[in-house]
Amino acid sequence: MVHRLDPSSESFLAALNRVNSRAERATREISTGYRISSASDDPDQISTLLQARSELNRTTQIGVNLGRVKTEVDTAEATVSGAVKLAERARVLGTQGANSIQTPEARAAIADELDGILRQMVGLSNTTVEGRYIFGGDADGSAPYTWDETQPYPVVVNQNSAATRQVLHPSGTTFAVAHNAQQIFDAAGHSAFQSIFDLSAALRAGDQTGIETGLASVRDAGQHLNLQLAFYGSVQGQIREATDMSSSMVLRLKTQISSMQETDLTEAILELAQAKNQQQASLEARAKLPRTSLFDFLG
Repeated sequence: MVHRLDPSSESFLAALNRVNSRAERATREISTGYRISSASDDPDQISTLLQARSELNRTTQIGVNLGRVKTEVDTAEATVSGAVKLAERARVLGTQGANSIQTPEARAAIADELDGILRQMVGLSNTTVEGRYIFGGDADGSAPYTWDETQPYPVVVNQNSAATRQVLHPSGTTFAVAHNAQQIFDAAGHSAFQSIFDLSAALRAGDQTGIETGLASVRDAGQHLNLQLAFYGSVQGQIREATDMSSSMVLRLKTQISSMQETDLTEAILELAQAKNQQQASLEARAKLPRTSLFDFLG
């Protein structure tokens, strides 16, 4: 037959178990450095903690993505800046060639230099970062243009995929980070390729009207390239702002998680000491209780 403890003993053991649990938890916190190791450690906080961890992972990944995109955008900005300089050089040469006192030989020499500029411009349109064509739009595995001197017009379109990629901002919004090669170098009515080619052809032919028309087209193409340069400058600013926000959010979330999860060492040591003292005091007090029986009263 199993005998139950008297109410006093049951109460004592229950209280002692609570004190032991406090001591064990404090010991675990001190040894692991964590106040919350499992959901049972603090059920009220676990949902908030898991949400903060999820947000930290998301924000950290956004920061990584922004870093990758920054490399591409910085390269694109530098490339378009180079294209602007080439267009300006073409304009200067066209202005020289438009002078009516230029000899056919001098104009042919200018045309040769313009052909070199055009070839360089095509090369810029095929700029790569980590093996991807940054002006290739969504089909960045293929070069947008090819230079083929066997063709009457040597600038050959390989592909013209739209640039639809958007990058996630830490706030949850997205923004565009690229234009494709046609938008930048070969836009209808603003083509740097076509305008330089036409100017070169007019100089070789000695076509004064064609030279003036070609020169005006080169100026217009240069202005268009400057607008594209401004676009990439704007994207650089957006990336800087988004990266700063991402870094700030990561720091805030890490601090929040740390405050919820990590052990306050001073508090844990104090809790352990108090629990040990209560254990000792409880056991000593229990030992001093009188142990009487019915025979003590009969005697």
